[in-house]
Amino acid sequence: MGRAGRSGRQPAYEGRPLARPQEEVFDQGLGFDIGTLLGRRQLLRGLGLGIAGAGLAACGSSPAGTSSTGTTASGEIPDETAGPYPGDGSNGPDVLEQSGVVRSDIRSSFGTGSATAEGVPMTLELTVEDLAGGGAYAGAAVYVWHCDRDGGYSMYSDGIIEENYLRGVQIADAQGRVRFTSIFPACYSGRWPHVHFEVYPDRAALTDAAKAVATSQVALPADVCETVYATAGYEQSVSTFAQVSLDSDNVFGDDGGASQLGAVSGDVGSGYTVSLTVGVDTGTAPAGGAAPGGGPGGAPPSGPPPTSR
Repeated sequence: MGRAGRSGRQPAYEGRPLARPQEEVFDQGLGFDIGTLLGRRQLLRGLGLGIAGAGLAACGSSPAGTSSTGTTASGEIPDETAGPYPGDGSNGPDVLEQSGVVRSDIRSSFGTGSATAEGVPMTLELTVEDLAGGGAYAGAAVYVWHCDRDGGYSMYSDGIIEENYLRGVQIADAQGRVRFTSIFPACYSGRWPHVHFEVYPDRAALTDAAKAVATSQVALPADVCETVYATAGYEQSVSTFAQVSLDSDNVFGDDGGASQLGAVSGDVGSGYTVSLTVGVDTGTAPAGGAAPGGGPGGAPPSGPPPTSR
């Protein structure tokens, strides 16, 4: 959810100045309420991605090779849970302390790990904006992680505890951009297909998970998910994907993933590129990042994470 502005700045909600700065958000008037509703729901329709018509739920698809347009964040990215498998030291192992974690290709394990994750190629491009500073968040360290083709998370799931693939860090360039080479993740029971990420102010801050200035997730479009899950190796995702929707997801359900839905181009043969603009307000305290225990509504097939750190 949005936060009020800091002292010296005009109070705002979800990046929009309050019409009545001295009043509560719910007392801003009909015009402001309608604008908020449009920003959350009707923006997708304006882009040809109506929640009902574009198949943001499990049903509906587009032919392979088409482009699915996501939304560009016009305000602060929603704070979300890091989930039970962050690998940042907040809930068990810490990959951020390992030499080699700063890399662009995250498909293979590094250090003592030896496995490589297989699947449909996916490039993830995030553009981080510093809303407080009014420009690109150059120098920010962005940590990305997600499950593999089987729905397991390296460092936690059975059989891949000693691996650390599909985890990595990139430092944002002068335009605030980072780019990762990876594979398309599975859909496991209880969650819409997604990619986790944390934003840190700089590389040095990676030593402490509490220093993350934003924790959120990228939602993957329905049509692309259906196309990928129809390919060999993703068979188990077909049934799990049919049981979930963006609106019912326990992370994206607040607004159907309106500000977290990645824009996708490409095809199965050459791979997909997933892009998202991430607005980060460094002037406010982050509200996400807490790691819940494993279980229904978000634990991959191999079960909950270990209880020890």
